[in-house]
Amino acid sequence: MSDPHAPPDAVSATDANVPSCRKLFTEFARMGLSGFGGVLPFARAGIVDRNRWLSNTEFAELLSLGQVLPGPNVVNLSVMLGYRYHGVRGAAAAMGGLVLTPAVLLLLIVMLYDQFSALPLVQNLLKGMAAVAAGLVLSTAVKLAQGQSRTWRAVGIGLAVVLTIGVLQWPLLPVMLVLIPLALLLEWRAMR
Repeated sequence: MSDPHAPPDAVSATDANVPSCRKLFTEFARMGLSGFGGVLPFARAGIVDRNRWLSNTEFAELLSLGQVLPGPNVVNLSVMLGYRYHGVRGAAAAMGGLVLTPAVLLLLIVMLYDQFSALPLVQNLLKGMAAVAAGLVLSTAVKLAQGQSRTWRAVGIGLAVVLTIGVLQWPLLPVMLVLIPLALLLEWRAMR
């Protein structure tokens, strides 16, 4: 690897095939169509495992940035990744694939749901799908955590996020406004 400061699992542009705009569109459309209940596990699998466009560490970093920006985090991730490879055209292709194809399917599903939502079978299916979605999110969180720092500072901040947002259900923005500067301060002090 040419960059001595790169994460150990970094994937450089010379290591991976640079995707075309068409490939960005089709791969993000595939992710969007696969991601019932949440596209994040499918996005990680497509971006990190299948296409090797990013390493696990790079994915976690871009996802973190996407979470603090306004808008859905995976949409933000698609824009950043598309822009990295092809500028505005790549960003539009990746986001278009992620959003447009599932939006058309969603309209069809909404029309069907409107007709059949009162059926007990449909209500039970939705409960089962909610459990699957929760499991997918949890499994992705575990995979993302595996490649991260295990210092007491990182673990403490991670637990603080789980406690405040997951357990206490505090709003995301105030928690991030407190924890991000705290994490930066702790890391800065550790580097001194």
